[in-house]
Amino acid sequence: MTPERVAVVGGGLAGIAAALRLAEAGVRVTLIETRGKLGGRATSFVDPRNGAVLDNCQHVVMGCCTNLLDLYDRLGVLDSIEWQSSTWWADPPGPPVELRPGWPPAPLHLAPSFRRFSVLDPRERRAVGRAMWRLIRMGFAGRERWRGRTFGDFLKEMVQPERAIERFWQPVVVSACNLPIERVDAGAAMQVFQEGFLGSKFASAMGLSRVPLVELYDPAHELLARQGGELRLGVSAKALAFDRDRVTGVITDEGVVPANAIVAALPWDRLAKLCSESLRAADRRLQRLDAFAPSPILGVHLFFDRPILPTPNLVLPGRAVHWLFDKGRSESGHHHLHAVISAADAWMELDEAEIARRVIADIEWAIPESIPCAPVEVRSVKERRATFAMIPGIDSKRPGAAPDLVGLGSGCRNLYLAGDWCRTGWPATMEGAVRSGYAAAAAIVGTGGPVPDLPISRLARLMGLR
Repeated sequence: MTPERVAVVGGGLAGIAAALRLAEAGVRVTLIETRGKLGGRATSFVDPRNGAVLDNCQHVVMGCCTNLLDLYDRLGVLDSIEWQSSTWWADPPGPPVELRPGWPPAPLHLAPSFRRFSVLDPRERRAVGRAMWRLIRMGFAGRERWRGRTFGDFLKEMVQPERAIERFWQPVVVSACNLPIERVDAGAAMQVFQEGFLGSKFASAMGLSRVPLVELYDPAHELLARQGGELRLGVSAKALAFDRDRVTGVITDEGVVPANAIVAALPWDRLAKLCSESLRAADRRLQRLDAFAPSPILGVHLFFDRPILPTPNLVLPGRAVHWLFDKGRSESGHHHLHAVISAADAWMELDEAEIARRVIADIEWAIPESIPCAPVEVRSVKERRATFAMIPGIDSKRPGAAPDLVGLGSGCRNLYLAGDWCRTGWPATMEGAVRSGYAAAAAIVGTGGPVPDLPISRLARLMGLR
């Protein structure tokens, strides 16, 4: 039976997705979030130095992210997303090289542009083409056979030149999976190329928010209230109340929030702090939380008194900085540039002055005409626990949304899990987070679940990508 009242703990994308779908199904939902805003790790903050609203990092939605786009649609904010079909790659001393879809159907839509991709020489482009052909022919079943090995192993088997790895494979994989090719699970990286580049023309399009990320989630409050739900911001969950084989509520700093079921839409480490020893002993999903490890991301906001970036976005192949995004003019009238460094372990102990020096050096390498590149202001944002590390072997430890009630002491029957680290079929992404929230809601009410994937083109299916 569908529970009358459900508490969702965590106001990130997974929690928002679960709460909205539950409310739409007629469930009374209480969404609890420690911070005074929604969005979790994909949100904005007010810079105390100048009062500006800044995103903690440049999060993007891709065309293949059907569930994230569905969530934006439910929130009524799709018109706040600006789409870019091209990516530009730095190739100094020449101008940036554009990689964009052409007239052929997927998976050949990027081929005309890739033939002119001067970031790689002809021999390197042919090597990349052979590996792409292998990814098409192996299909989705083929990538599953690579689970437990690294994507670096696959590239080695495909005899990829070191320069092609450094200037093409590594920038794509580290940006999408937040791990370098030497560490990331091969299946996760293969999925990025199969579904994000080869399956559909629209799959690789990038959508960027025109407004601060936190504003995308503002409609959630009204949508929940309209369905009889409640949003409780600034309320800190302290523990999950557990009684033999059930959770009965959420213990917060404002008292107990009773519930017939709970969706814990939290990072694995935060969830572990809310679980008693008896609860962890009762649910096998909670006994594997120590297997997960974080991977950090660094976002750097730079403000200039003149335009710097000649393109809307820029990939920096072979450099420490992976992406640059033109954010337009700030409220103060300065030109706002956002630099992103994924898998940023080596940057976490650096101070802001050293971070700025390194980022500026990479900007000047990528855009020689910007020299001297002297920002008016720099603001670095360290997300030490941005994602879980999608290493080989971790996929088998990712828990499902619903309790596993088979076997002795095998589950807490009304505790549901959500988060990008759960079993979503996706790497650590916003899309994965939303999928997990939808899956948790479906496990409770018995209907719904993640929306369908972007269809694979007919030609791609005929060639083996299915």
